[in-house]
Amino acid sequence: MVELQGPDLIPQNEKVTSLVVLLHGFGADGQDLIGLAPFFVQHLPNTAFHAPDGPQVCEMSPFGRQWFSLARCDSDFLRRRAETQDIAFEAMYDGACEAAAPIQHYVDGLMKRYGLSADKVALVGFSQGTMMSLHLGLRQESPYSCIVGFSGALVGASKLKADKKCDSPVLLVHGEADEMLPIHAVELAQSGLKACDIDAQVIRRPGLPHSIDEAGAMACAEFLKQHLEG
Repeated sequence: MVELQGPDLIPQNEKVTSLVVLLHGFGADGQDLIGLAPFFVQHLPNTAFHAPDGPQVCEMSPFGRQWFSLARCDSDFLRRRAETQDIAFEAMYDGACEAAAPIQHYVDGLMKRYGLSADKVALVGFSQGTMMSLHLGLRQESPYSCIVGFSGALVGASKLKADKKCDSPVLLVHGEADEMLPIHAVELAQSGLKACDIDAQVIRRPGLPHSIDEAGAMACAEFLKQHLEG
């Protein structure tokens, strides 16, 4: 199994009481999301933030990483059109299953390192990292405190009812001008989660492309604080 590594931000003078694992998008790496940690730590001073690099070199950008390949299961034609998004996202299920094991191993190792229970762990993802956060987070015997997804999607929605093991709170933030994963993706995710009795909170950001804005970051920080410290 690939041993994941990546940047982190760890409290130096305080005991770590919670953990946030940040999962980057396709073609990026851990550095892409660890930049959020200095903002989040203002709200969560006793939280350790870790942002692992994906296990594979990105097939479209050798300087980036990916959690799983899109070569066989995704095309812009399918992913960018509302009427075919569900086909693309269903086809990504096998890739997400394969990618879940090294992330699980990574999170388990950090929980052991800090002496934390699952209810003190949160997953935050962007794009493909959101896919992995939802995939992994909803299949935990001991539920994580919460899951936050930016600009992402729910993969393998038809499999979730059989696979689901917990009901961790979910926040999804998505730009209405997202060109990579158009806004219909979050609508599909919300309905897929609702079909499995998970009432996800959704924030739609007007005019926002495939990115994270200040309002979304603040909503994430407040959601994390509510569930990690509440």
